[in-house]
Amino acid sequence: MAFERFPLRRLTEHPKNTLDRRIWPATLAPVTTILDEGLDLGPATVLVGENGSGKSTIVEAIALAYGLSPEGGSTGARHSTRSTESVLADHLQLVRNAGTTRRGYFLRAETMHGFFTYLESNPSTTGPNVPFHEMSHGESFLELVVDRFRGPGLWVLDEPESALSFSGCLALLGVLKERVASGKSQVIMSTHSPLLAALPQAQILEVGSWDLRPQPWEDLNLVTAWQAFLTAPERYLRHL
Repeated sequence: MAFERFPLRRLTEHPKNTLDRRIWPATLAPVTTILDEGLDLGPATVLVGENGSGKSTIVEAIALAYGLSPEGGSTGARHSTRSTESVLADHLQLVRNAGTTRRGYFLRAETMHGFFTYLESNPSTTGPNVPFHEMSHGESFLELVVDRFRGPGLWVLDEPESALSFSGCLALLGVLKERVASGKSQVIMSTHSPLLAALPQAQILEVGSWDLRPQPWEDLNLVTAWQAFLTAPERYLRHL
């Protein structure tokens, strides 16, 4: 049987450090399911769901368990302003595919300003430094993706659409599609964007009080809600 070439194949609870199910975030149904049953990972996994459903908590915990900085960056980044991450990462065990890369990067739009300042204070010793603060939010985000998402690796993104326009989301989708198509990289992403949720080859998991359910793109609540609004926005606006 051929070995997969992307970094992670499964997510489970750490058998020597279990999490009390009465303590948040184990009280969230999707987190409970992962702890109880584990979660198989493919080349790309996209988590969608309402605010507070647990998707960002799960994505953040995977990034931390992999050794990535909680506020963004690679395994070598040590940027932190105020610790707000959950304890979930300490209770997860990542099952790796044999012989794959340990490189990776975590991007979350909400902490990018502070992370760019960190990069300015810790300039690269291997190449030119990009003046991220001199760009718009979206431009800097895309430039960072292009600059850092190179070669094999685990690329983790938390709601990147908050920094991007429609065309920016398309550009990001193009980069992620190329990385996944290489066979040696893996993408794990949480998003509210129906555009980003359409990432080719992705397993889409709809996260909510039901736990995690695989869904085709066209059946996602996220997609059907946007389609209904764009078809007849007045139906929604009159109730505001």
